[in-house]
Amino acid sequence: MTREIQGGFFDAEYRLQDISKQGDPLEKLDQHIEWEMFRPILEEAFFVEEKDQQKGGRPPYDYVMMFKILILQHLYNVADERTEFAIKDRLSFMRFLGLTLKDKVPDEKTIWLFREKLTQSGVIKRLFKKFNRHLDKMGLIAHRGSIVDASFVEVPRQRNTRDEGEDIRTGEVPEDWKDDPDKLRQKDMDARWTKKNGQSYFGYKNHAKVDRKSKVITNYDTSSANVHDSQKLGDLIDKSDAHHDLFGDSAYSSEDTDKELKRRKIRNRIHEKGYRDHPLTKEQEERNRMKSKIRVRIEHVFGFMENTMKAAYIRCIGGVRAAAVIGLINLTYNLCRSVQLCRT
Repeated sequence: MTREIQGGFFDAEYRLQDISKQGDPLEKLDQHIEWEMFRPILEEAFFVEEKDQQKGGRPPYDYVMMFKILILQHLYNVADERTEFAIKDRLSFMRFLGLTLKDKVPDEKTIWLFREKLTQSGVIKRLFKKFNRHLDKMGLIAHRGSIVDASFVEVPRQRNTRDEGEDIRTGEVPEDWKDDPDKLRQKDMDARWTKKNGQSYFGYKNHAKVDRKSKVITNYDTSSANVHDSQKLGDLIDKSDAHHDLFGDSAYSSEDTDKELKRRKIRNRIHEKGYRDHPLTKEQEERNRMKSKIRVRIEHVFGFMENTMKAAYIRCIGGVRAAAVIGLINLTYNLCRSVQLCRT
């Protein structure tokens, strides 16, 4: 026997007031972020579809509202198939999106298609940069040095034969997959296996550069998991790093790195590395300890992503989609970090 739930017209509003009193993080996020700054880029990505809509058909959901759904997903680790239910189920989600109980909520396919359009349009990085320019204008990025590091982002693990794995590593599609499009669609040809500290990982890497003081991610790049951290350093640093310190662990340490940083007039604060028959001196160890006190700040960034956002694992197939999702993860982190910075 089910119990009928009755309520008055203002019950939802009273409940939201209670949620606010207890501290709704989504309400704080919504109050601090000027979401309309993203609209021009979102509309540009859907410009062709807007023209088609003028010919007839159901008008699309508001683009900014759909973008906020993607942020919700990454902040709370909600899969597409559960997002519609989660929005309907949680008043705080509805308020964040500007929806009422009578409004229609996008379904799983609509959300997937929206993200896919942003992915194929290549605008995720532009959205990220747009928000960072906003933070810069607000003076929230200190520009007093940066820290670089990379974090594994795993995807569903593949169970391939030895021959299939060899074909993938050489960029070939295994013969058995060519005649089975359904199987091929479920195979990630871009993700790679790697090992670190005896643990195996399958997927990608999130290479990030973080502002030393604010812990805002100022730049990022993605790669398959087997790419060495140092190979992406050149894609992370830029002219804004000139005449500033750059911190990183010993994975970035090499003669080539030292020459590149000197050429760009960046002060090298990367951990020094010991070699066989040439261990670190006590002075080098002491310098590394001093550098660690600053370098560890980037671990706070990845820690928030992995522990709060549960972003160490993503549900997508292919390098292009993985890069888009990782970009949204980094943007979501920066959105949350900006709220903390504004409050302090």
